[in-house]
Amino acid sequence: MTIRLAILASGRGSNVQAILDAIAAGALDAQVVGVFSDKPNAAALTRVPDRLRWSRKPQQFVDRAAFDAALADAVEASAPDWVVCAGYMRILSAAFIARFPDRILNIHPSLLPKHKGLHTHQRALDAGDTKHGASVHLVNAELDGGAVLAQVTVPVLDNDNADTLAARVLACEHPLYVHVLQQIAAGHIHAADGRVWWDGQRLFTPLPLQLPSP
Repeated sequence: MTIRLAILASGRGSNVQAILDAIAAGALDAQVVGVFSDKPNAAALTRVPDRLRWSRKPQQFVDRAAFDAALADAVEASAPDWVVCAGYMRILSAAFIARFPDRILNIHPSLLPKHKGLHTHQRALDAGDTKHGASVHLVNAELDGGAVLAQVTVPVLDNDNADTLAARVLACEHPLYVHVLQQIAAGHIHAADGRVWWDGQRLFTPLPLQLPSP
């Protein structure tokens, strides 16, 4: 089944490009129906044609609710099966999430529920973690709190700093996100009522994906 993806992004769009590359290679049965951003100069927007770009500055709106309503209207108009957050740096409001229940994905650079929020790599080092990684999860009203679909793990090396650790995690984020989308397109993963199923069985722990280390 070809799944329709609306992508939210605020930055350079490396995950956007990984998704586009997988589609172009025939490895992912999906169509990107729009890239939406809160930053009109985001490089992520340049990775798709003009007709698929939408961006507005939040400062143009009277409040957060008005911006999120405009964003939700634009996303809904693209008729997506899934909304994919790929480096989108604004917290989605409960009103936005309610428009797309169980259809919003995010990738977070930690092994959730560890290290929700920002600065995950430094926090992993400060905590003395021996393992770090990335998680793909459903988005709900709790920050980085939705059900986790899959994770990839990278070791924390003795000579790591936040930058080197971040680079290794980012290299694994791309194939992790693509793999999850492949499983959705193939009909293996289903979400409802904030829960995730794998081939009809409730998924209580994230799928651990073994990806080659960069």
